[in-house]
Amino acid sequence: MKSAMLGLCVLLAALVAGVEAHAQGGAAAVIDALPPPEPERKPAASPKPKPDGTDKAASKGEPDLAYGAYQRGMYLTAFRLALPRAEKGDAAAQTLLGTLYASGYGVPRNPKEAAGWFELAAASGDREAQLALGLAYLDGQGVTADRARAAELFEAAADRGQPDAMYNLGLLILEGVARPPDDEKAARLISRAAGLGNIQAQFALAQLYIDGRGVALDEGVAAHWMKIAAQNGHVAAMVEYAIRLFNGVGAKPDEAAAAVWFRRAAEAGNPAAQTRLARILAEGASVPADPVEAAKWYMIASRAGATDKWLDAFAAKLDDKDRKAAADAAAAWSGQ
Repeated sequence: MKSAMLGLCVLLAALVAGVEAHAQGGAAAVIDALPPPEPERKPAASPKPKPDGTDKAASKGEPDLAYGAYQRGMYLTAFRLALPRAEKGDAAAQTLLGTLYASGYGVPRNPKEAAGWFELAAASGDREAQLALGLAYLDGQGVTADRARAAELFEAAADRGQPDAMYNLGLLILEGVARPPDDEKAARLISRAAGLGNIQAQFALAQLYIDGRGVALDEGVAAHWMKIAAQNGHVAAMVEYAIRLFNGVGAKPDEAAAAVWFRRAAEAGNPAAQTRLARILAEGASVPADPVEAAKWYMIASRAGATDKWLDAFAAKLDDKDRKAAADAAAAWSGQ
């Protein structure tokens, strides 16, 4: 994600740095610091029928044809259907227009025009527009960047139950610039967002439990939320959960399960996971040793800048046949 990283690198980036992976044959892998939480940037508009009546078509029992067209990728049709409704004050239609302009779907991308429509819908209480406008103020997209205004909008959307807004507000409170720092309040917001399915919040909540920030330090709860985030597709969480399984931190040691999670993250393109998987395959730790597969993953990780002296030495000992097989497999994986 580009821009507006909320300045949390110092706060949360190195929560688990220094953890050692289980070593076999005296070879210990270096564990990287986790990346900091990022702002949630899902597509802002989901102008679905609202229980508060802001979607006028839905309140009359009518289908939202504009949103239906948007869902099917018929963006010009969505724009044509939404515009007259938006001009009459329909907040859901205004939010949809804002999304079309923000994303450049069916119309030229125009952040300023998008912000204008989001502003109208947000004033009517549309929580998706409040979230979208908050992100615009966070990034300075179509408006002058203003973290305090972003926090106000996130809070309004969070009060209406928007989980992405809860998460972003929690990060701003942790940062302590736009809002006074309050770790416990931030943790409550992030916990609510995590419970409502926000994957970034699930990962961030695990980090808070690792550090005991705003919550009681609890490795077991941290592992629980790390697992949930991993199951929901958060790649950094897959790596951290695998490390915890491998070392038995907050969870019962299970090297075989750890290898599965390292592989999932490796397949997703994570160089740290690729390196760890290579070590496991090279050593035969809980899985059958496979020198060629190990070398393949290390070659892939190396192209992304990863280094490991132990694996360098391991790869240097491979015969020409195995080294070529590994190189061919790495090239095939990379699509070369």
